Amino acid sequence: MNRLRSLTIGTLLIFAPAIVARQGANSTKGAAQRLEVPNVRDQLKVLTDRLDLTAGQQPKVKAILQQLHGASQKLAQDVSLSHDQQLEKVRPLRLKANRQLREILNDDQKKKLDQYLAGPHSEMHGNLHGTPPPPAQQPQH
Repeated sequence: MNRLRSLTIGTLLIFAPAIVARQGANSTKGAAQRLEVPNVRDQLKVLTDRLDLTAGQQPKVKAILQQLHGASQKLAQDVSLSHDQQLEKVRPLRLKANRQLREILNDDQKKKLDQYLAGPHSEMHGNLHGTPPPPAQQPQH
């Protein structure tokens, strides 16, 4: 009986590290699929640089970004939603913020925004796909 118990405990000790490592990898994978919400300050800087926002526009844009950030953060923390469900719920919030932003911009800035949004812009939306974001690029003027 003691040999059987020793054999069982020994087997558990051999496989325990592999089981713990696999569980850790699974929880990391699940965490990577969570919606990542970008920082308002960084978003404002990107928009200021890309659109040449004026000093008068910046506080208005910041308020829109803060509202979007708060709502997005709430969704990101809702563990009852899948990643796809989070994306589905955040899209209308982003569209609303886009409409509000366009009310503040002049025609030239709207064109710049359209050009910017036509390309990849993960610094504005965060991590949507559970993959690491690409390195930040300097804006081109």
